[in-house]
Amino acid sequence: MPDTSRGEPATIVPPEDQRGCLFALSQPPLMIFLAVIGTLLLLAATHDLFLL
Repeated sequence: MPDTSRGEPATIVPPEDQRGCLFALSQPPLMIFLAVIGTLLLLAATHDLFLL
C-alpha cells in the first residue's frame, strides 16, 4: 500500500505490470538455490535416518 500521508496521489500499478509469487518462483537462480537447499536437507535427513 503506497504511503499517501503527505497528500501525494497514490500510484496504481496496472495489472499487466503486477507480478506475484509464481513469477518469482519461475526465476532460474531462485529455483537452483531452492533445489540445492532441498538436496542438502534431504541428504542430512537420510544420513540421520539410515547411518546414525
